[in-house]
Amino acid sequence: MVNDDVSSFLDEMVGVKPLSGSDQVRPIHNGDISASQLARKNAAQVSEALLLLTTDINLINPVEPQEVISVCRDGVQMPVFKQLSAGKYKFLSELDLHALNMRQARETLYHYIEDRYDKGERCVLIIHGKGFKSKPINALIKSCVVNWLSNLDKVLAFHSAKRETGERARYT
Repeated sequence: MVNDDVSSFLDEMVGVKPLSGSDQVRPIHNGDISASQLARKNAAQVSEALLLLTTDINLINPVEPQEVISVCRDGVQMPVFKQLSAGKYKFLSELDLHALNMRQARETLYHYIEDRYDKGERCVLIIHGKGFKSKPINALIKSCVVNWLSNLDKVLAFHSAKRETGERARYT
C-alpha cells in the first residue's frame, strides 16, 4: 500500500520542476512586517483574547452584590494570598467601571490589565460597584468582572477589598 502511494505521487510529479532561486517563497521576518500589518496582527490578538471574556449572560455565574469574592490560582503562595486578601498590598492605580455597559467594561478591563502588567504593576484596584439595580441580574458588572478576571492568564489571584476601601475589588 505504501509503495502504491509513493508510486502514485511520483507519477503525478512527472514534469514538475523546482522553483528557481528568485521565485522561491520566503517567510516574512518580524523586521519585514509593516506598521499596518503589525496593527492588524495586534487587533486580531486582542479580538481573540476578548472572545475568551464572554458577554453571554447565560455563561456568567452570578454573584450577589454583597458577596466577598476570593480567587487564587495554583502556584500563588498562601502567605502572599493572605496578604492580598487582608489588603496589605499597595495598589498604584485603579479602574472604575461604573457607568459602562458590559462590552465597554470588558474591553476597558482587558486593556487596563494588559497595560498595568506591561508597566510592572502587580496589584490594582477594580471598582465595579454593587449593582443592586442592574438588569438582567443583580451585580451584573461584578459578576462579569469575576468571570473575566478568572479567564485572564495574567491574573493570578483576586479578592474583594476591605470595607474601609469601599465596595471595590482588589486584583493582582
